[in-house]
Amino acid sequence: MNSIYWLIAIAVFLVIEIITLGLTTIWFAGGALIAFLLSLAVDNLLLEITVFLIVSFLLLFFTRPIAARFFNTQRVKTNYQSLIGVDAKVLERIDNFNNLGQVILNGQEWTARAVDDNLIIEPGERVTVKNIIGVKLIVDVKENVKKENQTINQA
Repeated sequence: MNSIYWLIAIAVFLVIEIITLGLTTIWFAGGALIAFLLSLAVDNLLLEITVFLIVSFLLLFFTRPIAARFFNTQRVKTNYQSLIGVDAKVLERIDNFNNLGQVILNGQEWTARAVDDNLIIEPGERVTVKNIIGVKLIVDVKENVKKENQTINQA
């Protein structure tokens, strides 16, 4: 008799997964499937529930990271995420100690701070956005510009 309930549970988990497409309940559908197969052989509800929970969480723990890599790979970064890694131009000297700094990015002016508190970035330099905290861009001098400056300083 328990096998009917496990079939219903499988159907419910699959329908929820189809509706959400978030890889949330598919793991529990797998656990319910194993519990259903066990219920055909053994009529012990406590054992079936235990196997259901163990299998579900093992599937969730071990296979979800792998599946997440292959699904939603075409997700477009939006809002602030799309700005990370983009280059900007320094408008006002960036000096963390004096709480100064402004850049222009995609036609908009942003308050900016340097990644390194000891770094002072002069106007006109090209920087790369490394992070965003609140409404401030955390920037660093563009890599190829850093290398050129190091080469000049060494010569």
